Amino acid sequence: MSHIRKAVFPVAGLGTRFLPATKSVPKEMLPLIDRPLIQYAIDEARAAGIEEFIFVTAAGKGALEDYFDTAEMLETRLAASGKHDLLARLEQTRLGEGALTILRQDKPRGLGHAVRVARKAVGDEPFAVLLPDDVIRAGRPALAQMIAAHAETGGHMVATMEVAKPDVSKYGVLAVQSTTGRLSRASGMVEKPRPEVAPSREAVVGRYILAPSIFDRLAMIAPGAGGELQLTDAINADAASVPVHGYAFEGTRYDCGSQAGFVAATIAYAMDRPELAASVHDELARWNRPTALAG
Repeated sequence: MSHIRKAVFPVAGLGTRFLPATKSVPKEMLPLIDRPLIQYAIDEARAAGIEEFIFVTAAGKGALEDYFDTAEMLETRLAASGKHDLLARLEQTRLGEGALTILRQDKPRGLGHAVRVARKAVGDEPFAVLLPDDVIRAGRPALAQMIAAHAETGGHMVATMEVAKPDVSKYGVLAVQSTTGRLSRASGMVEKPRPEVAPSREAVVGRYILAPSIFDRLAMIAPGAGGELQLTDAINADAASVPVHGYAFEGTRYDCGSQAGFVAATIAYAMDRPELAASVHDELARWNRPTALAG
């Protein structure tokens, strides 16, 4: 049984890079093949042993809550039509009774603020944070890898991946003290450093395991970059008393908050599907030919 039972999903963002689609559809509901982004995050969390799912959302995001509710009319029609395969697909959208908590963030005030909103729902225990924009394709779920490592380290843990030096300014970057295998002990993080002063190339991506002490830090820190409450600042403030580790997960991360990352993820997941792989392969091959644009 996992020692991490609760996960927070910050889903209040506006998704402006996907306008006009996100004018009426939450970005977390944009589909990769036939599952929305939020479903991939929920599936990863559930496979890692998470039992309680906490959404920090905002106005206009009702579709997220509806998605995990029952759809009696649809299910009745599918059952009457004998479409039991489609009914089975809907099972993955169901969470146990009382497993989903919906909290409202009054306005976008940063990742740190979104996490702070969840304080009462989390209580006094370590918990996970998953950013649905970051889809991680892995044989063993990335969060499950982290939870296994966290059972030995405790404290705060962030998912990391090595990036090219020119790209470090796009990420929070770990200040690494020592590394053993996939695990790095850190003194903290630096948010979007210039490449010439970056403490490492270990970039932080959207999976966190946090000790409950983070809430006290989030209550004390002042707004940081962009006038928002930065989770990075709170972790750094806690680093003197709580161990901070990075975990270089095994798998591939896709930034589905960007259009290019979303397209790349769609291709990767399509190639995993036997009924789609051949058609996608043929289409990619067609576009790789010199005459593709003329066709």
